[in-house]
Amino acid sequence: MHCILVINTGSTSTKLAVFRGEEKLLDENISHPVEELAHCETLLDQYPLRRDAILECLAAHGLADACFDAVAARGGTFGIARGGAYLVEENLLEACRHPVTNHPSNLSAIIAREIADSQGCEAYIYDAVCVNEVEEIARVTGLADVKRRPFSHVLNTRATARDTAREMGGKYEDMNFIVAHLGGGISINLHRRGRIVDICSDDEGPMSPERAGKLNGKSYVDLCYSGKWSKDEMMKRIKGAGGLVSHLGTSSLIEAEEMIERGDEHADFILSAMAYQIAKEIGALATAAKGEVDCIILTGGCAYSKRLTERVAERVAFLAPVRVVPGSKEMEALCEGVTRVLDGVESYHIYGRDWDVPEL
Repeated sequence: MHCILVINTGSTSTKLAVFRGEEKLLDENISHPVEELAHCETLLDQYPLRRDAILECLAAHGLADACFDAVAARGGTFGIARGGAYLVEENLLEACRHPVTNHPSNLSAIIAREIADSQGCEAYIYDAVCVNEVEEIARVTGLADVKRRPFSHVLNTRATARDTAREMGGKYEDMNFIVAHLGGGISINLHRRGRIVDICSDDEGPMSPERAGKLNGKSYVDLCYSGKWSKDEMMKRIKGAGGLVSHLGTSSLIEAEEMIERGDEHADFILSAMAYQIAKEIGALATAAKGEVDCIILTGGCAYSKRLTERVAERVAFLAPVRVVPGSKEMEALCEGVTRVLDGVESYHIYGRDWDVPEL
């Protein structure tokens, strides 16, 4: 029975968990005050304060000397990776120090490596945000110098698909799933026999609570060159101020549903439009699977909304059975993945060594 520390660094918090087998000994969400992070000029400057907060939390719960068998860290946006586990070694650490996009998740592996060294064990990431298993034909766009970027909610969608396959009496590696992660951003993945072969990322598909999703290209270019907004302001419009924020003034699906309950027909229409867009993208991925889909899964925080999931399901149920699995199991998924490595069920990769990493 393995004892595993799990680290997941987010924008203003660090999620921390300790598992012994399937038992969760610790489940903490450490908040980092905005004013504290404001003193950090770069993402790497946050490293010592986040590390110290983790160590203090472990000590406070009597787990500083827990003798971990491994440390499991969230994999970030450091480049392009395969699915599964990567050993946290110098190649990966260097990529996390100079990532493709500057996201706090890249700190997880760096912190994990230091703690693992102090414990005399190894650190791993599993199903990083930047996993790319997408077939080359699915990366082509109408501009020769632009390829689709394969970032999506890999960790939760694959873990949920694995669970669903087991519940259906099959093996994940033998089945096909379309998994829609419905959160602040929405991504939809096509899992074909253990591999995510195509995706709809959170900037090219349905609008979400805070993201604009797919936009008319000409209209977007016109907005960019209108002189009304800077580049940063336009980025904010599509990621942070889009979707429900743009239409209803809130990113909270709960508030949107309260508006509907009070008789707000516009809010009801916008929620239907979001469900319509989600269903359309699920349908598009079903064609990529040639209709061979064992199950459609709706997961993520927004999947708690019965109103939303029912409106999606009624449009896509003709394609395959629909299962609603609300919430996210990122911490459990990291632990389960690294447990498979420790048990010899899966092997791990070395970043940049055992795979030709494609260009973005």
